[in-house]
Amino acid sequence: MQPDTVLTGGNVVDGTGAPARRADLVLGNGRITHVVPPGKAVSTGAVVDVSGLTVAPGFIDMHAHSDLAVLADPAHEAKVMQGITLEVIGQDGLGYAPVTKTTADELYAQLAGWNGTPELDRSWRTIGEYLERVDEGAPVNVAHLVPHGNVRMNVLGGENRPPTRTELERMVAEVAQGMAEGAHGLSTGLTYTPGMYADNEEIIALLAPVRDAVGYYCPHHRNYGSRVVESYRECLDVARRAQVALHLAHCHVNFPLNRGRAPEVLDAIDEATVRHGLDVTLDSYPYGASATYLAAPLPSWAQAGGTSATLDRLRDEAVRTRIVHEIEVEGSDGNHGVPMDWSTLVITGVTEPTLSWAVGSSIADLARTRGVEPSRLYTDMLIADELRSGCLLQVGNEENIRTIMQHGSHTAGSDGILVGAKPHPRGWGTFPRYLGHYVRELGILTLEECVRHLTSRAALRLGLTDRGTVHVGAIADLVVFDPDTVASPATYEDPCRTPVGIEHVLVGGEFTVRDGRRTDRLPGRSVRRNTGTGFSR
Repeated sequence: MQPDTVLTGGNVVDGTGAPARRADLVLGNGRITHVVPPGKAVSTGAVVDVSGLTVAPGFIDMHAHSDLAVLADPAHEAKVMQGITLEVIGQDGLGYAPVTKTTADELYAQLAGWNGTPELDRSWRTIGEYLERVDEGAPVNVAHLVPHGNVRMNVLGGENRPPTRTELERMVAEVAQGMAEGAHGLSTGLTYTPGMYADNEEIIALLAPVRDAVGYYCPHHRNYGSRVVESYRECLDVARRAQVALHLAHCHVNFPLNRGRAPEVLDAIDEATVRHGLDVTLDSYPYGASATYLAAPLPSWAQAGGTSATLDRLRDEAVRTRIVHEIEVEGSDGNHGVPMDWSTLVITGVTEPTLSWAVGSSIADLARTRGVEPSRLYTDMLIADELRSGCLLQVGNEENIRTIMQHGSHTAGSDGILVGAKPHPRGWGTFPRYLGHYVRELGILTLEECVRHLTSRAALRLGLTDRGTVHVGAIADLVVFDPDTVASPATYEDPCRTPVGIEHVLVGGEFTVRDGRRTDRLPGRSVRRNTGTGFSR
């Protein structure tokens, strides 16, 4: 049994949106055992004075790419130091389970720009086996989605065609197995291979076991650029037809052509909830740039068949010319139907050390310096690093970001890519940036409402009734921070800087951060699907 811990003198922001109140919390055996007026707690355990600080539920990262980091990096400071106690992985239709021996290696290569290539025993094959590995001890708690791209690749490989009836049945069975093993829903990556080859009928069929398990659908949809509103409406329609709850991943309205269009997306969501009773939530990160792997803007046809086939096409000058024309002139589906502005595409990391000169600069600047066409430099980079580079896309709209974060279904997701020499700062700063910049400095949200977005709304989407709020009996996942100083110093130029103002973080009652420093504790475990409470605004 764990000895009691008392957090005394703090201002409790409980995650419900209620006003802050002073209270002492008593923690025992991983849970909150008492919430009492200041000075009334009785305990023989450790007393931690948190006077002047805010005590809140641990933050839930609804869109994380820490699939390998939670196993390969025990410190995991990028997330732990933000106050994050639970991450949801298996995002964008791509992950590391379920896999076969063949697809495990292919996905490891394909996702190097997101997750790197750490030395790690990757002998698991199923989601259940992966979560068992997490249960051996992790820096944070982990929830998993079934990645649609994995399922498709396991059955069809990288082929661009519809599944046969037998193949579809096998895919449905894989999704059902993942849900039975504890996954919370199905994610899709409809601008990534092989997910982009699926039509809506395939997705709806695969959502049947998700519906039966009371899970949710989490799409990275087909177009965040030229058809952004239509693509969000398509997600709403798929969820309505499949009769499942919907969580819109990284809900952004990007590219200059979409300035001021966030209200159109939110109106579509509100219409779906009112007219059709659809259960909808969304997440976003508070930054203008997006991030992905460098090959993402390629047309879908150019990526068919996996890494080797893609590289062969890039080495063929005639095919390369066709690819470049589609990216620069027509607007490839990989770049959301928008012709590429090479000044917005910035290299964040490479695997091949001899390419390190490219990190931190845009394709346009690099091409100018080296006296070549941007498209030539881009395709040469892809070949030289075997598609393993990462990038930023500076295409966001601040007014849309602010509008979306105020919506009644909003939660936070870092979408944090943690690898590369200069990755996106969202991986280190999303949660403190909400609290420091958008709450304290700009007043876009109140502290209480922002904490609600970062905690209880996410917990309800996951069906968790014992996390996300401060109440007696809740699991003691907690963060203690100074509302007057909490901030993220991470920038695009210096992205891997940990936050200030986060004093303590507890997972299951154990300190993962104590007095602003990472401890050596690994109390994180898998958080498997719980068919509990649905979302309520």
